[in-house]
Amino acid sequence: TTRPAKENGDLAGLEAGLDALESVQQGRTPLRQTLVEKVLPPTVAVLLVLAVWQALVTFKIVDDPTKLPAPLDVWDVVHQAWLQGELLGYIWTSVSRGLLGFCFALLIGTPLGLLVARAKFVRAAIGPILSGLQSLPSVAWVPPAVIWLGLNNSMMYAVILLGAVPSIANGLVSGVDQVSPVFLRAGRTLGATGL
Repeated sequence: TTRPAKENGDLAGLEAGLDALESVQQGRTPLRQTLVEKVLPPTVAVLLVLAVWQALVTFKIVDDPTKLPAPLDVWDVVHQAWLQGELLGYIWTSVSRGLLGFCFALLIGTPLGLLVARAKFVRAAIGPILSGLQSLPSVAWVPPAVIWLGLNNSMMYAVILLGAVPSIANGLVSGVDQVSPVFLRAGRTLGATGL
């Protein structure tokens, strides 16, 4: 008698779940709730960071303005760069380095990821290294890159590559590993080669 009761309970749970999927949520979220839940937390976080930043400067915890200038000083420099028409150039320099570095990382990480995913020896040899490099924050590469390469574009690209290549390769390895063997057999049946 316990088995039919359990089946009835399972069926009732399934019906309740299906009913919940069919029900349409009525009304929109009130603006006040959206502001409190979505806008207020990041705004408070930014204001808190600015307050701590200003406190570090005001109380002379960091008294060298070349190491940590005051927030208003930074804003003045940004405003002047905007008025002189240089701000967009500064932004484009950073964005173009990031985009070009990411394209290089794709060109290196994609074949590397495919090689690691398909060759067991390569996976055993460099798979753990890729995982270790992926867990290391990119900013950790900045000091060695500055020492080895100096302050130039090659240093920036090296940091971007060291941060992005392991993530791209490991992501591709995970994607290849999750392909169902049924799909692989179906592809071979239809004439697909290993490549």
